[in-house]
Amino acid sequence: MESESKPFFFEKKSQKTFAPPRAPLPTRLRSQLEAFMVLRRNPLELWGAPAYALDVAEGKFLGRQQLLLNAPDAIRHVLVSNAANYRRNEATRRVLAPILGEGLFLAEGEAWRHQRRTIAPALAPRTMPMLARHVVAACQNTEAQLGRLLDRPVALLPHMQTLALNIAGQSMFSLEMSGYGAELRGLIMEYGMRFAQPDLFDLLRPAAAFGAAASPAARGRARFRVTWLAFLDRLIAARREQPSHPDAPRDLFDLLDAARDPETGAAFTHAQLRDEVSTMILAGHETTAVTLFWCLYLAALYPEAQDAIAAEAGQADLDGDPAGSLASLPRTRAHVDEALRLYPPAFMLTREAIAADEVAGRRVAPGSVVVISPWVLHRHRRLWTAPDSFDPSRFLPGAPAVDRFAYLPFGAGPRICVGATFALTEAVLVLARLLRVFRIGLCGSGVVLPRGIVTTQPDREVRFLVSPRGRLTAVEKQEAVLS
Repeated sequence: MESESKPFFFEKKSQKTFAPPRAPLPTRLRSQLEAFMVLRRNPLELWGAPAYALDVAEGKFLGRQQLLLNAPDAIRHVLVSNAANYRRNEATRRVLAPILGEGLFLAEGEAWRHQRRTIAPALAPRTMPMLARHVVAACQNTEAQLGRLLDRPVALLPHMQTLALNIAGQSMFSLEMSGYGAELRGLIMEYGMRFAQPDLFDLLRPAAAFGAAASPAARGRARFRVTWLAFLDRLIAARREQPSHPDAPRDLFDLLDAARDPETGAAFTHAQLRDEVSTMILAGHETTAVTLFWCLYLAALYPEAQDAIAAEAGQADLDGDPAGSLASLPRTRAHVDEALRLYPPAFMLTREAIAADEVAGRRVAPGSVVVISPWVLHRHRRLWTAPDSFDPSRFLPGAPAVDRFAYLPFGAGPRICVGATFALTEAVLVLARLLRVFRIGLCGSGVVLPRGIVTTQPDREVRFLVSPRGRLTAVEKQEAVLS
């Protein structure tokens, strides 16, 4: 067993000496087997301290060259300048294809270009007012639920998952998710716990052997896909049964169903539409849920930050014009941006070189694995001041500009997340609305470590205390008496 450092967590004496928890750093080099076991347990623990200071960390994993890139120019080269030479690696496809299919996230080449051209207009800024109304409607229900749980320990992550799922259901289908949400969450949890971690077969087998000698995990994923597709077909059928409104699109499904490739005029087939629906539900609701969790967790750790957001939200029109109110919420947006820096949902981007290349002065052989880890990049010693500290002011208007390729919560280049604008709109609006109404505190020490399981998750259930804003919590009353 390897020795590991203690979590990066200080006794709370002041804002300046308190940093939020992070994954522990290894204290020695690992063997290949140890690295594989860490990859399955918690990928955020893969990299030692040197990786957070180097421009490029080079090594080998299972016999193949592997480069971890932190230099913004090198990242720009891989994701933008020579993006056509770098594809998603086979292990990623094996793990995610059974649940995402051939949707936008995994598609390559002309299939990806067709999907991107067709989908992009559905998530353009002009659609945000329509989508923001769905966010508000779903958030009102969550506010009512939390209002019935005041002053008692409550796990907020499940509430954020339900909220994000309801937003996805409303914005995608204009459907109430009460009849589908439990089954959908159950399927996603099953996949995450049983099939979302790569095994040795995923990493070692060549692409040609994928179908010929399926591993136990691959067979399980194939059985899961049958169940998953049947569920999506029922969901789409329920949506199609709703009366249509020809005057204006109601949701993303209307937009995608009517979308045509601007170059070819082609529409999505049923199978393609189903894969896009799957991608948007999963990529949208799961990443947004954990982003909201970390936003609230940081708000609980830093009461001054949540009070500033509450004051700002109190002056914004979050009901009548939610999309238009975004410009009046710079502190809330900075809080979300800083949460995405410290706890990026997509913690690792992996690419495989198709042909030989040169990156940051290193020769890259065909088949080499290039890793860009927002988890490492966002905490890099040369790119950020006090990288482990919580400091939303670094994202406020007037702050020094952040290098575009040093901050990648949604990726970059042609494959940047097509739903980034909607995700930010959703997170900012929900955070502003919740902190406008509630004060959020932590039960116990609040020390929770991030763990990479598809997205950046807390390693345990975290319980919070929710109280009405404007009234002191029990903890604050006790502190006032002691002071």
